[in-house]
Amino acid sequence: MPEYLRTAIVAIHQLPSISETLWLRIIGRGNVQKQAIDELEALNSDNPFRKAALELLYNLQQNLQVTQNQDEEDRELLMRLAPLYQQDREQAIQEGEQRGLETGIQQGERLVVENLLKVRFGEIDNELQAIIETLLTLPPEEFTPLLLQLSREELIHRFR
Repeated sequence: MPEYLRTAIVAIHQLPSISETLWLRIIGRGNVQKQAIDELEALNSDNPFRKAALELLYNLQQNLQVTQNQDEEDRELLMRLAPLYQQDREQAIQEGEQRGLETGIQQGERLVVENLLKVRFGEIDNELQAIIETLLTLPPEEFTPLLLQLSREELIHRFR
């Protein structure tokens, strides 16, 4: 093709089996596709390429499911990819739950610090507000006694 079209024809079955060609080989056919899916399965679950490829393949799966005239290879591709989607989805759910738990703990610790400061010193002014983040870098067993024992001025001086 003319160079100004910036177009090329790729013979997918002739591509080398390297990571740079994996995506093209996945959308190929037959044994080339099967080998590429095996390579995708072998990637670590936290591999960014695996996550991106699964997202694109999920979109492809959605489009193929809408199509009325699927051939045997399309159905086989969908069946082969289904466990990968399920595994990726379960991992995403677990990661989301873990992040939610960590966020909940952090919010709970912040409430404890703010409540202790309010009980001890009344309103939380700008100076006290400014030390909360630094206090929260400590574990609760360290910041709790400090909040109960130090004066307002000592807390501000120590954590500013």
